[in-house]
Amino acid sequence: MKTIQLRRYTLVDGQYDAFVEWWQRWMPGVRPAAGFAIEFAYGLRESNEFVWAVSAPGDRDEFTRLEQAYLASPERAAAFDGVPQRVASSDIGFVDDVPPAG
Repeated sequence: MKTIQLRRYTLVDGQYDAFVEWWQRWMPGVRPAAGFAIEFAYGLRESNEFVWAVSAPGDRDEFTRLEQAYLASPERAAAFDGVPQRVASSDIGFVDDVPPAG
């Protein structure tokens, strides 16, 4: 069993390339080191959006426990140190696996 969190961001105008470059540099290292797997990541340049999913083994409580530890970690702090705010708004939530019928 794993829990998946979908993360949808609308980026600050003009920050798409800088955000993607930062994300590619940091997230594939810091998230897995904290016990997460990156399921996918997609950028929508035309609408200035970035959508990705991160998962962790176990239920939502376990995910939340890992997330709290990650948010307080020095590795995450280093990833965000000196980085300007590039996310204008976000929509973050857990998703259910919905296999196609048939």
